Amino acid sequence: MVEGNCTAVTHFILLGLSDVPELSVLLSLVFLLIYGVTVLANLGMTALIRVSSQLHTPMYFFLSHLSFVDFCYSSIIVPKMLANIFNKDKAISFLACMIQFYLFCTCVITEIFMLTLMAYDCFVAICNPLLYMVIMSPKVCMVLASGCYLCASVCSLIHLCLALEIPSFKSNVINHFFCDIPPLLSLACSDVTVNKVVLFVLATFNESLSIVIILTSYLFILITILRMRSAEGRRKAFSTCASHLTAITVFHGTILSIYCSSTSENTGDADKVATVFYTVVIPMLNPLIYSLRNKDVKGALRKLVNSKIYA
Repeated sequence: MVEGNCTAVTHFILLGLSDVPELSVLLSLVFLLIYGVTVLANLGMTALIRVSSQLHTPMYFFLSHLSFVDFCYSSIIVPKMLANIFNKDKAISFLACMIQFYLFCTCVITEIFMLTLMAYDCFVAICNPLLYMVIMSPKVCMVLASGCYLCASVCSLIHLCLALEIPSFKSNVINHFFCDIPPLLSLACSDVTVNKVVLFVLATFNESLSIVIILTSYLFILITILRMRSAEGRRKAFSTCASHLTAITVFHGTILSIYCSSTSENTGDADKVATVFYTVVIPMLNPLIYSLRNKDVKGALRKLVNSKIYA
């Protein structure tokens, strides 16, 4: 399609990260390694939590869902990105593009809410330990997790419906490695002000609500920890929160820089690099953060391995 020639499209061309052959080979090897670790770590974490009775607590229930979501949205993006690195034909059909965007958006919003629930879970565990299993009962945890998926699906459906209303595009060449909404809007011939405003409002609302709940939870957690007389109790409480705070910082920092900074197209190379970080790197880091710094997870894994060896 000629640039500037507005027409309906049947497919898009994904430019990817780089058109330098030597760099493309290096990127493919790096991303293949990262994706392999992501799949093994997240599916392994999910399976370990399901089979280890000592991990059948609300905190690990939410962590299993976080690992599942990380696996899903990485798998939605990375295989197609790897295929396009070597394929001369970098086309993706219009329908496949819309499906990829919808599924990706659903997973990202779900992760935002899931991290928020994990902050609330830490708050209840540390500030109300005697009522913890009553407040965070299995039924409540299931309802909260289901609510995350439902809200994310509705938000994504709104963006999808608005995107499907775009009648024509200036070009079918997307300056990105997957079908994200900002680069798609930058190609629209019609007025997409509504799309941009809805994107900004929903992204900002979801992020603001999440951050307010997280900060409030950790404010009360900090107050409770400082009131503890036992140094061992304070150390254990800080250790419980450290992994979650690390995951929150890297994820929300990236999301804010891309989707909540403005209503501009956000299609520059810097934004592509930032997007790579939270679509490819963070799904790999999350299970490593929670496993390497978590005695319960390491203990459950050791117990499982020993049971298989001596079975």
